[in-house]
Amino acid sequence: MNGKFITFEGPEGSGKTSVIIGVEKFLTEEGYSILTTREPGGIKIAEDIRSIILDIDNTEMDAHAEALLFAASRSQHFNEKILPALEDNKIILCDRFIDSSLAYQGHARELGIDKVYEINKFAIGDQLPELTIFIDVPPSVGLKRVFSNSRKIDRLDLESLKFHEKVYEGYMIIAKKYINRFKLVDGTQPIEKVIDDTIKIIKNIL
Repeated sequence: MNGKFITFEGPEGSGKTSVIIGVEKFLTEEGYSILTTREPGGIKIAEDIRSIILDIDNTEMDAHAEALLFAASRSQHFNEKILPALEDNKIILCDRFIDSSLAYQGHARELGIDKVYEINKFAIGDQLPELTIFIDVPPSVGLKRVFSNSRKIDRLDLESLKFHEKVYEGYMIIAKKYINRFKLVDGTQPIEKVIDDTIKIIKNIL
């Protein structure tokens, strides 16, 4: 396969969506065949699972159930959408992937990063992204952005600042664990600069 699998991670409100739009525009103009997608979601079954996971009324959701739902959504999404696109030599730009589960459920929910990885290994095998861009924004800044814009608020947005700080801590652990593929970009800069910095990193693998 000559396709490239690139994922984007970050705290809530990091600006991932805007960065992906900018990167997609640049790469399309350069003549690359691009597929943009997101997690949880990206296809019907995974979007149905997403609606359950992020429903603000599902406050009683058990951490284990949450981790398993994310893995189930990811399995369907990867096998139905991402893998065929890779085989078709496309560049995949995916808003969140396995690292979100490792940070949110593995570290912040205290299920264990390695245990959550094993759940996902059953779901998708050893399929890790070739490159992961982490849009680095302090959780307090990201949450302020979330609650001041028009994006729909979901269940994870409503978690405490302490929870989101633990998610960030989890991402920093993962960044060290997967140092060769995990690249940090300063997300507190103007969005144009964040996009430019991201494109420079992506160019290195194309």
